Amino acid sequence: MVILHLKRGDENLFLYETDVNANTTDVVKDVTAIYNGRLKVERICMEMEELATHGTLLPPEMIGLTDEQIEELKLEDIWAEKCIPSGGFIFNKDPIGRRNGRQPKENMQEVLRNAMKDARELIDKKLVLTKRPLTLKIVSEAINLLRGAVTIVYPMQLPPHDYIRQEFSNTEDLAGTQASRDVIEPSKAQLWFAGRLLLNDKKLAEFIGNNNKTKVVVKLNEHGQGPPGREPVITEDIRRRMMADAYRRQEELKKLEMDEDDNYLNSSWADSGILKRQAHGLENVHFRVG
Repeated sequence: MVILHLKRGDENLFLYETDVNANTTDVVKDVTAIYNGRLKVERICMEMEELATHGTLLPPEMIGLTDEQIEELKLEDIWAEKCIPSGGFIFNKDPIGRRNGRQPKENMQEVLRNAMKDARELIDKKLVLTKRPLTLKIVSEAINLLRGAVTIVYPMQLPPHDYIRQEFSNTEDLAGTQASRDVIEPSKAQLWFAGRLLLNDKKLAEFIGNNNKTKVVVKLNEHGQGPPGREPVITEDIRRRMMADAYRRQEELKKLEMDEDDNYLNSSWADSGILKRQAHGLENVHFRVG
C-alpha cells in the first residue's frame, strides 16, 4: 500500500493509506472527509471544555447580555431545568455570558475531559511521526467517544441550540466564524503532488508512479488557491547539519589563517637537501655521538 503524507501549506496533517490503482476522485473525497472530521473533533472539544466549566449554552437571544439586560427584557433560559447534568451542578458564572453557569460536578467534569483527551489522541498530528495512518473510521470513533461522554453527563441531551449538539447532528452553522475558513468543501478540494494537480477520475499511479510500497507528500487545498509551495529539496534536519558542518569548516580555516607557526619546516617534505642525500644513499644514516 502507498502512504500519502497529507499537508496543508507546511503543516503536517496525517498519513493516509491507499493504493496506486485507486481513483483520484475517491482519494480526494476520503482525504477531505478525514481533514474536515479532524476539525469537527477539535471544535467539539473546545466547546466541551466550556461545557465542563460553565454548563450548557444560553439561548441565542441571551448570549452576551448582562443579568440586568436579561431581566429588563424578561428573557428566560427555558432549557436550564430540562438539561441538568447528572449528579447536579455547581454554579460557575461564565464571564463572557455564553453559557448558563451550571457547571457539572467534578466526577462528571472528569468524564468529559477524559473523553476529550482520548479523542484528541486518536487524531493527533503526532501520529505522522509514529507512522500511523488515519482513517475516517478512526475519526468517527473519536466523535463517538465525545458523544458518549456528553450523553453520560447530560442523559436528557443538550439544548437544540447548543453548538455541541449541532455538531453531533451535522447541523452546525459555521458561517462568519474563523472555523469556516479552515473547512474545505468536498467539491472544491484539490490534492497536489510535486507541483502537479491530481486530476479527477484518474489512477493515482499516473501521478506518483507504480511503486505500491512508497510514501509521498501531497498537499491539500481548495480550487482557486493555486498550487501550494513545493517541498524543500532537503529536510530541515539535513539543512541544520549542513550549516553546522559549514560553520565548523569556516572556523578551521580561520585558525589556519591565524596560525603563523613554522613547525612545518621540520617536516621531511620541507627539507631542501633530501634529494641530495637520497642520491648518495645517506637518507637513513644516523651519527652516534661519543
